[in-house]
Amino acid sequence: MKGKELPSYIHRRKRDGVLLFRKRYGQKMVEIRLETQFPEGQPVPTALHLERDRLLHQPAPVKPGKDFAALIRHYFASDKYRNLKPRTAHDYDRIINYLRDKLGSIEPRNIERRHVIAWRNDWAESETPHRANYRLRVLRLLLEHAIDMGLLPTNGNPAKGVSEYRYDKREREPWPADKIEAYRANATGRELLLFELCLGTGQRIGDVLKMKWGDIDGDGIKVIQNKTGKKLWVPFTAPLRAALESTERRSEFIVTNHRATGPWSYRGAAQAVRAIRETIGALDYDIHSLRYSAASELALAGADDEIIAAVTGQSLAMVAHYTASVRQKVRAIRAGKIRK
Repeated sequence: MKGKELPSYIHRRKRDGVLLFRKRYGQKMVEIRLETQFPEGQPVPTALHLERDRLLHQPAPVKPGKDFAALIRHYFASDKYRNLKPRTAHDYDRIINYLRDKLGSIEPRNIERRHVIAWRNDWAESETPHRANYRLRVLRLLLEHAIDMGLLPTNGNPAKGVSEYRYDKREREPWPADKIEAYRANATGRELLLFELCLGTGQRIGDVLKMKWGDIDGDGIKVIQNKTGKKLWVPFTAPLRAALESTERRSEFIVTNHRATGPWSYRGAAQAVRAIRETIGALDYDIHSLRYSAASELALAGADDEIIAAVTGQSLAMVAHYTASVRQKVRAIRAGKIRK
């Protein structure tokens, strides 16, 4: 397709056919690789027009030093970032790197509330509302840092007050007993061990992946929660004990990577578990739902909130949230015993 047949500001690079958005802002020519690509000679897709319009309505980029990329560099070097918990920093990194790619050449002072709202809506519609809202929170945080740097006036955060994208959020629920048994029947090796560790200890997946053989203390395991810093000792369940006894110690980490040089990666673990969830029809129940399952199993067994909190390391309010779906059943069981 010839360049003149493309929408204005869109050009096809000769050497490889990649589509680029080119626009001059003052003395500076800005060139951005487009996400929408299509073979030469084909009709222009609607997505290309939408992407072009989005870029045309973004704030104008400026010289390096006062742009969003400079803001991010300054934030990464700040105590605010260095004092984050490792897991939080890891989550922020993914969002911040995305924002740098998309907004890096934009000056914070040129970002308006309407831009933030448009980005939020675009993220929600093109990806997921949950991801859009997370990006909005991180964007708001970065723009607060821009105020500290003097790149924005006090009370000049355009993301402040922008509401999160509203949607019908599906609350997590504990795994049903039949899905737990189906997983056990279809999993072996690391996939089964990881499952039993998450369900048996009731800990977050990040803490489970960091568990070491040296953390085992008697008939339980010592845990220092990454998110809260709480120190716990969690007793083994019978299935977890059996899984540990049948596992070869190839690394200091209980759930190790293939080379036995470190822990299994979060991504690898999540993908492996998802494959089994898909096989058994349990896509509605993810790894974190096993934390709900652990709390719910204890509640059904008659444990009060303080006992459950001693295992999961949660606040009493969070325990109540995690066990909400089984509390009625627990009370009904107690009522049945009273009536007998």
